[in-house]
Parts: sequence; C-alpha cells; structure tokens
Amino acid sequence: MQPLEAELEDARALSIDALADAIESIGFECTRCGACCTGHGEEEHTATVFPDEVRSLEAAETADVDGDGGDVPDASERDWRDVARPMPYGLTEHEDGLEGETFEWALQTDGCGDCAFYAEDEDGTGACVAHEDRPLICRTYPFSVALAGTSQPMGEAVDEEGVVRAHECEGLGRNISREDAEDLARALKERAIRELEEAIAVRDAYEPADPDPGEVVVHDSEGAKRPDGSPLERPK
Repeated sequence: MQPLEAELEDARALSIDALADAIESIGFECTRCGACCTGHGEEEHTATVFPDEVRSLEAAETADVDGDGGDVPDASERDWRDVARPMPYGLTEHEDGLEGETFEWALQTDGCGDCAFYAEDEDGTGACVAHEDRPLICRTYPFSVALAGTSQPMGEAVDEEGVVRAHECEGLGRNISREDAEDLARALKERAIRELEEAIAVRDAYEPADPDPGEVVVHDSEGAKRPDGSPLERPK
C-alpha cells in the first residue's frame, strides 16, 4: 500500500470528466427515502464530519420540514455536541457511558439513531433540515473513491466503475443528467482530497492522550479534543 501522501496526489489528479463518466454509467437519482440518513436496527447513523463542517453546521440555518420545529436547536443555541459526537469506533463502555480514544467525528444522532438533521414531511418524504450546509460525505452519497485513506460508507460497494464505487442505495441505476453527474464528481473529488488531508494531519498530530476512566478523547486534524469540541489540555 502506498503512503497517504501518494494517495493524496492521486486524489488531486482525479479527472472530473472521468468521475462524471463513471457516475453516469452507474446512474443515480436521490429518491429521498432517508435510508442514508437514518439508523438501521441497533446501528446508529454514522457519517464522518470534518471539524470545519461541524462549525458550519453549528451556525447553519435549518428548515422546519415536519412542522414541529425539529430536534435541532436554533443556530443561536446550537453547540458542538448538537452537531457531532465522537466516532464510536475504538471506544468502550463505561458505567457512565463511553470511554477511550477515537479518531474523527460523526454527525450527531437523535433518540432513534437517525441523523439529528434528518426530518420527514407529512408524506413521509425524507429531508435534511440543513441541506445547503450538509457535509461532503452527505453530498456525495452513495459514491466513494477507491483510494486508501478515503472512507467507504455503508459497507462494501455494490457497483463500481473505474475508481468510483457505489454503495447500497435504492436510487442507483437511475438516469442522471451530465450536469448533475459533474456536480457530484466535483464534490467527490473534493471529498477524497479532504479525507486524505485530514488523515495525514491526524497522523502527524497524534500523541497518545491516556484518557482517565470515563473520559473520551477525540483526535482530529486540529489535535486532541474533548467531546464538546474543546481542546484537550493536559498538565505539563
């Protein structure tokens, strides 16, 4: 496996036209089924979000899709924990919750395990209440790029064309316009680059935090943080 820096150069060299060709060949149209925004059984919705995307969502204007005001606080009252939670992988159960060290953030979920920004209208059609500010992983689903260091959501790919992988989604196989395919391709390339830049920064900044019992530490590209997004500060 080549180093992350080489994968990053490959990501930067990706052709928008080639990515769009692959997306057109596979086909896609969002049916607004909500499957990519909701939990499945006992599995919570888990989607990686970058630190700067968390801050954008903190301040994002949200739509009242379902007419009851939604579960997300207004932007004036929203904080880091309303948007993101520590990625659960690597954490263990403690009597008061989770503990340990983990890498990166996942979008916050509600009591049903669905994304906190997901809502359904009166007809049961799904929508993101912060659609204009949704993270790159949401903008590009159900596609990913087959480069080491990039995330592959929702398990194994169900279709692939070149370096483009498609993951389980009922909207696959539907006609997509060239314009929409190119928009998706641009977002997909940007996401691949951002994921690799993030992975490299996390690797370079990482120092074991040795969490106290019942404590969670999250490592991202900006350093070690507490679950509320504040920097972890240890006595010298």
